[in-house]
Amino acid sequence: MPGQSPLKAKPFRVPGLDEEIDRSINDTVTSYFIAAAVLCALSGMEWLGYLTHAPRHPILFSVIAAIAVAAASWRTVEVRSRVRRLRQGRDGERAVGQFLERLRVGNAQVFHDVPGEGFNLDHVVISPHGLYAIETKTYSKPWPEARVTVDGDSVKIAGQIPDRDPIVQVSLAARWLTDKLHESTGKLWAVRGVVVFPGWFVEQPLRGRVWVLEPKMLPGLIEQEPVSVTPEDVALAAFHLSRYVRAMVE
Repeated sequence: MPGQSPLKAKPFRVPGLDEEIDRSINDTVTSYFIAAAVLCALSGMEWLGYLTHAPRHPILFSVIAAIAVAAASWRTVEVRSRVRRLRQGRDGERAVGQFLERLRVGNAQVFHDVPGEGFNLDHVVISPHGLYAIETKTYSKPWPEARVTVDGDSVKIAGQIPDRDPIVQVSLAARWLTDKLHESTGKLWAVRGVVVFPGWFVEQPLRGRVWVLEPKMLPGLIEQEPVSVTPEDVALAAFHLSRYVRAMVE
């Protein structure tokens, strides 16, 4: 979905997608350019030998070098597009994370970039006002239709249905977190799924079993929820989740 970034200002640094961005640049583009540079050097040597009447094959090496340069250029365009999307997603996650950090004042525990089983939870909030699994969707904003509409349990982004249903996605993530905490603590907490769209206007925000809204609203909405988790249970759930995260990244 082409368009401009929805973020007006760069957020502060918090954990995000930096490793994947670096991997996209270093593991793909660099290797292509190294190969192209080597082949260009070989081509130059062949031309030097040809001009000095040594037996060389400049045409063959020139063709190979041209192919390598074309492949490197094509791969660079592809990776630049991917890195731009990753950076935009990273900045969206950071912006949302900064909004959520203020919940710590109310004795909430906030986790970012929690590794799941084949997926990542962008943010998790464990609060006296409930537990929340939060998915950030940072889409480029088209012009002029930059709004998210919610119709029942479906979401449209600028009038288009996304390839992956964010409500289903976050519902599965919330269920996974419920099961993971139940497995480690023996307690069963209902985790609410939340989908946020940084920089977009969300028409008729959804506040049912899954919330769909603009992230600026989220801290206030969480604090308006009734107190349902004791301070002891907040600490217990946070301890077990942090232990799981540390074990996954070691």
